[in-house]
Amino acid sequence: MQINQLAKQADVPAKTIRYYEDIGLLNPPVRAANGYRQYKSDDVHRLVFIRRCRDLHISLDDIRQMLAVQADNSAPCAQVDQIIQQQLTRVQVARQELEKLEHSLTKLANSCKRNRIDECGILHRLTEE
Repeated sequence: MQINQLAKQADVPAKTIRYYEDIGLLNPPVRAANGYRQYKSDDVHRLVFIRRCRDLHISLDDIRQMLAVQADNSAPCAQVDQIIQQQLTRVQVARQELEKLEHSLTKLANSCKRNRIDECGILHRLTEE
């Protein structure tokens, strides 16, 4: 299949596919006589895996490690478990930070009951030292 077909099947832009090839996440495809890239069904599976990992905000380096581990079906999955656990921890920390941000913004939003800029509680709180 050609790159546009692969892009459609994997739900990934063709530009992203070329980028993944450039950085080594996808193997370079065979070229047809006309110079077009020719992909296989394995490329669809690999690309869907990468897309799903990216949907989970897993880094490209971590994805590269998980792809390498997949090459040996009998290998232990401890490395994959560790990558997912680390990502979960990052998400939990980010959630806590977003909750703090939400609290701060709520306080700011509730601090202004005036109709004039010179009496705006939000601006006064943001400029306080």
